[in-house]
Amino acid sequence: MTRFIALLLLLSLSGCGSQPYRAAESPATTTEQSSEVRESLLLQYREWQGVPYQLGGAGKEGVDCSAFTQLTFRQRFGAAIPRTTLAQARLGRQVELQQLLPGDLLFYRSRVKLRHVGIYMGNGEFLHASTSRGVMISSLNNPYWREHFWQARRLTD
Repeated sequence: MTRFIALLLLLSLSGCGSQPYRAAESPATTTEQSSEVRESLLLQYREWQGVPYQLGGAGKEGVDCSAFTQLTFRQRFGAAIPRTTLAQARLGRQVELQQLLPGDLLFYRSRVKLRHVGIYMGNGEFLHASTSRGVMISSLNNPYWREHFWQARRLTD
């Protein structure tokens, strides 16, 4: 977990366009880190569960999707990421759905200008601030999310 946080901090200091150096890891290390990231995201969910969606909101009285993602990365991983969905969608590198790891950002688009962001948790689930139900966990297999998927991005290699 410490290594993951250090890499996220390095990314936030180096800017959106560059990729931090990361040594190759064994599959066991990656699985362990994925498990730790999922646990951190579950803790965030328990703390924020049901907080209502509020466009422009950034607190427990109401939060929008990109603010929730920004808060989660700061609170759980000590990483600074931009405030807006579009700026977050430019971070890191794009990854395929089949290659998702916990902590990857998921982006959805229902119309050209309407965008949504969440954080992949593993097990086909993602954490986000839903416009209809507030902070919640959703399934990637939900037909709505499958239809509106735009891209996934990884902040570290």
